Amino acid sequence: MKMPIVRKWRYFIVILLCFGLTLFPHHETNPSQATAAKSSEAIASKTSSRQISQAKQMTDESLKKKIDQILSDPRLDGVSIGVSVRRAQDGELIYTQNGQLHLHPASNMKLITGVTALNVLGPDYRFNTTIATDGNIKGQVLQGNLYMIGQGDPTLLKEDLDQFAKDLKAKGIQKIKGDLIADESWYDDVRYSQDLNWSDEENYPGAPISALTLSPNDDYDASTVIVEVFPGKEINDPPTVKLTPETDVIEIVNRAKTVAKDADRKITVEREHGTNRMIINGTIPVGANETRVWRTVWDPALYTLDVFHKSLTEQDITFIGKHKQKKGIAPKKLTTLTSKKSITLEELMIPFMKLSNNGHGETLVKEMGRIVYDEGSWDKGLEVMEDTIESYGMNKQHVLLRDGSGMSHKNLVTTDALTQLLYTVQSEPWFDIFENAQPVAGESERLVGGTLRFRMTEEPTKGNVKAKTGSLTGVNTLSGYVTSADGEKLIFSILINNQIGSSLTDIQDDIATVLAKHKFNK
Repeated sequence: MKMPIVRKWRYFIVILLCFGLTLFPHHETNPSQATAAKSSEAIASKTSSRQISQAKQMTDESLKKKIDQILSDPRLDGVSIGVSVRRAQDGELIYTQNGQLHLHPASNMKLITGVTALNVLGPDYRFNTTIATDGNIKGQVLQGNLYMIGQGDPTLLKEDLDQFAKDLKAKGIQKIKGDLIADESWYDDVRYSQDLNWSDEENYPGAPISALTLSPNDDYDASTVIVEVFPGKEINDPPTVKLTPETDVIEIVNRAKTVAKDADRKITVEREHGTNRMIINGTIPVGANETRVWRTVWDPALYTLDVFHKSLTEQDITFIGKHKQKKGIAPKKLTTLTSKKSITLEELMIPFMKLSNNGHGETLVKEMGRIVYDEGSWDKGLEVMEDTIESYGMNKQHVLLRDGSGMSHKNLVTTDALTQLLYTVQSEPWFDIFENAQPVAGESERLVGGTLRFRMTEEPTKGNVKAKTGSLTGVNTLSGYVTSADGEKLIFSILINNQIGSSLTDIQDDIATVLAKHKFNK
């Protein structure tokens, strides 16, 4: 029986289709093949990530071993030490030992004060000093009181007071019929931070804080006077004593004597507590160089006023009749005769941080209290600091602030908290100013190397470690920035407390050197 034509064609088409599919298979991967491919890629990716993680873990472990080895030093037995290291790029904590231990920061407290001041006051902030009167100028006579109004400037110098006097002379003033009055009411009348040791009062690191004060030099050691003791011409002659700047508020009690050329030098200069009596004892050899010390004054405002009075006298400006040099509060209605703005906070940060100037730290605390809460006190200034550091991620429960300089033995902070602060502030527009103000290891220029100029004087730490030092009895601290051998910027903090005997700064330097030499696998 023959197959119909239509059925033959259908049968033929089916055969061709089957033959074509066999010769030319479709190239789409089946589901099982796709799953296998994706699985292989995932395994490769995980393997790569694991290898990177393992390499990172190995290099972090290597760093840990190096630091742990340094911290095994037997001199650290019985000593409290905290160490914290973070990557500057992302803040990752890559090493910590006792990172949450509460420790005294000493002058590392200035890192907190500096950050807060830059944040609250701003790099362009300036202090102001004004010379004003409640009277009028009639001919060559100023009829009225002359007020010197301080607003916290710690950089005021004798030459600035000289310029004030010249400005008054340029206005035609030759005589003053009235009193010379110092107004220091911009701050409260508390002179010393709450924990300052009484034995530190006469030394310049413990200088009293006043809204009206004077510095004897361009380190801006406010509220101090330089005392120089020179040998007499002959044996047994009393030494000659010179004050810079010259002032009558200091009473010199000279009990020292000149001795033979080959005799010992044993000169002491002590300010009697609660007074401006400088007691000079001891011996100084004939022909010897002078002995020079910085001593604080008891009342900074009256000291400044006295030196200003001398500047007026040097410009032949005199007072008519009986007049007083005293402290008081200027009335609201005044005529400004002349004024001066200080250097900027950006400029002040250099001597403050690099030379670790305590007076600057305490002045900034009071200034922030005055600006934020209209009260120039430690209480209000420290409140500003507490609020600021909390905004930068520091836990206030692990920080105790008692002053702005770090002189207090009651200040407490942790190394992890400090490195967190140093990490967070990197995003601030003023960060370069802050970092530039830190002492630089091994740099001999005083206002570059600062308190680190004689430490870590060789590569790779020289010029690389930028960090704030700190020192109190039994305390050494160092916190800041360093770049590793392969370009990884790091943040570190090393706080050493309860040490007895010699300083342990070499341990800090060794850790900083390890960080500078370390290479990270990338």
